Amino acid sequence: MHALRILRGGTRARLSATPGDLVFEGLSTLVALSVVGLLVVITVILYLVAQESIRVNGLRFLTDTIWDSVSQRFGAAPFIYGMLVTSGIALLLGVPVSLGIAIFLSELAPPWLRIPLTFIVELLAAVPSVVYGLWGIFVLGPAMRIYIEPGVQSVLGFLPLFQGRPIGSDVFTAGVILAIMIIPTISAVSREALLAVPDSQREAALSLGATRWETTRLAVLRYARAGIFGASILGLGRAVGETMAVTMTIGNRAAFFGSLFEPGQTIASQIAGRWLDASTPLELGALVELGLILMLVSLIINAFARLLVGRFLRVGEGAE
Repeated sequence: MHALRILRGGTRARLSATPGDLVFEGLSTLVALSVVGLLVVITVILYLVAQESIRVNGLRFLTDTIWDSVSQRFGAAPFIYGMLVTSGIALLLGVPVSLGIAIFLSELAPPWLRIPLTFIVELLAAVPSVVYGLWGIFVLGPAMRIYIEPGVQSVLGFLPLFQGRPIGSDVFTAGVILAIMIIPTISAVSREALLAVPDSQREAALSLGATRWETTRLAVLRYARAGIFGASILGLGRAVGETMAVTMTIGNRAAFFGSLFEPGQTIASQIAGRWLDASTPLELGALVELGLILMLVSLIINAFARLLVGRFLRVGEGAE
């Protein structure tokens, strides 16, 4: 009865809690608040360092296309554009592959194959980004320049986005690298979303005469679409904040690009590439202001994704 009162969380249970329970609750609360406090401290410090840039540039910082250390004119527009384009390429290429992996692991693979493949997919998420960057420089970059980009250009060359001379160290290559890097994240979370679908959904579809593929497409995927969408947004959060692999493959040119076969820059790669060369407090503040923008975007994306995934998993557990 004592344990039951504690689980119910009533006033009498709180009064009868042991000192150890109170200490544990206090420490847990302190740790949780310290995480929030750390985020606030980081934000305040970044704001103080970026204050000079915020004061001088104002809202023009978001729309200006020039980054010139000589004239002390700094704008974030090319880097925001590069971040959006590379992340969009990553989602466009990575989501279908990730969804196929998730469907195979959750619905089709036999147990003897499912376990090692799941381990390999999850292991890919732990590979350092600099390793992906090195692979992009020495393997993917030359392959993109010699084979892939000319092939894409032969089919889609009439579009402005695919015109120009393939160089292998460009926005398209960076987007492909990001797609490879987010596949483990999206596939792992999508697999969990598919596994959270109640078996009654599958059994109902099969009992109506649906094939295995029709069951997966009409019953399982439709039920898990919120979780899959949340997994895709989590992958987007990973792509937006990726630094080293993008810096090593995007070509690092601080300007707008009209073709995916041109060099570019993202917010993260600009910070990494220019930090040691920042010669004035204004340029340093502009780089930190870029970091504030990136942090805000990442927080919004990840919070939205985790809200979707958590809500879907709770609904799935309730349905069971």
